[in-house]
Amino acid sequence: MTGTAPGTTALRTAAVPLSEVELSIGGMTCASCAARIEKKLNRMEGVTATVNYATEKAKVAYGGDIAVADIVAMVEKTGYTAEEPLPPAAPAPEEDAAAGDGQPLPLRQRLRVSLALSVPVVLMAMVPALQFDNWQWLSLTLAAPVVVWGALPFHKAAWTNARHGAATMDTLVSVGTLAALGWSLWALFFGHAGMPGMRHGFEFTIARSDGSSSIYLEAAAGVTTFILAGRYLEARSKRRAGAALKALLELGAKDVSVLRGGTEVRVPVSQLAVGDRFVVRPGEKVATDGIVAEGASAVDASMLTGESVPVDVTVGDPVTGATVNAGGRLVVEATRIGTDTQLARMARLVEDAQNGKAEVQRLADRISGIFVPVVLVIALGTLLTWLFVTGDATAAFTAAVAVLIIACPCALGLATPTALMVGTGRGAQLGILIKGPEVLESTRRVDTVVLDKTGTVTTGRMRLEKAVTAPGVDETELLRLAGALEHASEHPIAQAVAAGAAERVGGLPVPENFESVVGLGVQGVVDGHAVLVGREKLLHDWAIELPVDLAAAKVSAEAEGRTAVVVAWDGAARGVLTVTDAIKETSAEAVAALRALGLRPVLLTGDNQAVAESVARAVGIDEVVAEVLPEEKVAVVKRLQAEGRTVAMVGDGVNDAAALATADLGLSMGTGADAAIEAGDLTLVRGDLRVAADAIRLSRRTLATIKGNLFWAFGYNVAALPLAAAGMLNPMIAGAAMAFSSVFVVTNSLRLRSFQ
Repeated sequence: MTGTAPGTTALRTAAVPLSEVELSIGGMTCASCAARIEKKLNRMEGVTATVNYATEKAKVAYGGDIAVADIVAMVEKTGYTAEEPLPPAAPAPEEDAAAGDGQPLPLRQRLRVSLALSVPVVLMAMVPALQFDNWQWLSLTLAAPVVVWGALPFHKAAWTNARHGAATMDTLVSVGTLAALGWSLWALFFGHAGMPGMRHGFEFTIARSDGSSSIYLEAAAGVTTFILAGRYLEARSKRRAGAALKALLELGAKDVSVLRGGTEVRVPVSQLAVGDRFVVRPGEKVATDGIVAEGASAVDASMLTGESVPVDVTVGDPVTGATVNAGGRLVVEATRIGTDTQLARMARLVEDAQNGKAEVQRLADRISGIFVPVVLVIALGTLLTWLFVTGDATAAFTAAVAVLIIACPCALGLATPTALMVGTGRGAQLGILIKGPEVLESTRRVDTVVLDKTGTVTTGRMRLEKAVTAPGVDETELLRLAGALEHASEHPIAQAVAAGAAERVGGLPVPENFESVVGLGVQGVVDGHAVLVGREKLLHDWAIELPVDLAAAKVSAEAEGRTAVVVAWDGAARGVLTVTDAIKETSAEAVAALRALGLRPVLLTGDNQAVAESVARAVGIDEVVAEVLPEEKVAVVKRLQAEGRTVAMVGDGVNDAAALATADLGLSMGTGADAAIEAGDLTLVRGDLRVAADAIRLSRRTLATIKGNLFWAFGYNVAALPLAAAGMLNPMIAGAAMAFSSVFVVTNSLRLRSFQ
């Protein structure tokens, strides 16, 4: 749970189990709104909350006597709305139109009307040739609806916040535009600006105001229109930034052919139950996670894993919901439905990551929380200083309004969430799930990557590598007899021998009098031959010795970390089979990619030293830690950390879960155990180690984008405020620049969509 709460709250809630709720927040118009709600919620007894302006969600952990209704009441008391969102589902098209800003359609209408009315006002103020007699009264007629009706959302938000004793970005916009309109009304009705023949000087440049302009209708209308345009573009960009999550949710099948009493019945996916069998024809999506009960096919999982090559499946193989059947007819038995499916869990992880906050954003939130009151003080100070030094009320007013408008730090509130939304969404498309924004900070510091061997660097499945025969023995015969006997055994090594033999020689005969000798191997009769397959000791028990060449082959295989299986029949040793855990084809390339990122790879395994060193040599790893028990993996990670290293751990098994949680950055293979996936910070949906390097690159790129956004947002305000206070920035240019800064930040974040 992310969120910053007072220390006392943390102490109170630590002892009791917390419930969590996610609320949709309405009425937020800027980052300081989110900061206010977060502050109010965190002041409640036993509540820890984080509020995200971009996603318009609040993630709240609560305990004790607090109920969800109390949390909603506090949000409403603060001046906003809150409700529990519906369970994840694909949004309907009409809902999509209303996503993002809350009201993009009314916002668009408001922008269009304001733009149509503002353009003549600005043109008349800028082009002296258009200033006919009494032009200023036409300007007032056109500008007043823009400032009053067009800027109404800002005025409403400012009033709501003022009633609660708070000031937000809307306060700056509202005060600035109303002040400009108010000054203009005073000048027109009580000053000399309303006189026929009045002319208006205007320079669209950064320059000290000469005080010749006495009405500010073009600034009031122009600023309102620019900021409305910024808000509208912001709303559209936020919807685009969240598009990856929507696309993820829309991947699933909508209906399914379920087998009921031997006949197919088409039903909505929501009516599926665990244990139901359903049919998946070529080209159809698999409705939910399950096990293949009948048939064989190739399944295209590219939309979930990013892996372009379809995976062959047959009876007993697992399939994932939303993948596409690319081959024959399958009958699948449902094992997970609804929110338990891999697709739903992926969507949940992505959404959780988007709703969190990185440490850099917490700093931005704290700054934006105090920024608005400070700006109001600066604007007032600017007004008084100019009046005192120059006595020119027009110049003083120009500078104060420019300060109010240029200061709006909307970009601060969007800097982190938009980059996170796009980065995590792009990651999901590539089969990389980033669990939270704090993960991004870790990827920057990591300098050592610990790789579990089995299932991560290797496939985790034994395979027959080679067969060495005694003089005069045919290799095909050796494989046929050994494979037939091993096929009757359930031991993983036996199955590897059987599968390898069947692949190389075709069909295998059925053995007779099969017997498994615990810890030693198997024996039986195949095609009239009395066959023994297993350890050398099994042959010794039958008084059979290995000849020198076979003994040498066995020693050589074991020295390289392979498993040697000896075969004998009719009283004589006939051959040695070597079995190994196959190294994944992409592992060497992945290790090279991790090194290119400045990471030092370490191979960690419970296997013997010879096996570990053999695998390490094959993939290009120099540092090996072998023969460790599962519980000792944590100690290895801690030892590396004690040496001053920042450690990433990549693993896939239940025995890796504790080490993944202990490491500074845990990367879990999505093909592995649920416990490992839950413990990791990054989940790699497909079991390709190259994705680990991609995940770290994407995380670093996302963090760099966030920092670039924050630098732009902070730097813009820091640079522009002195210009505005010095009277060198026209209020309308200030409004355009402020709107542009928000759009720039969101556009910069959207560049992450092109990450490869």
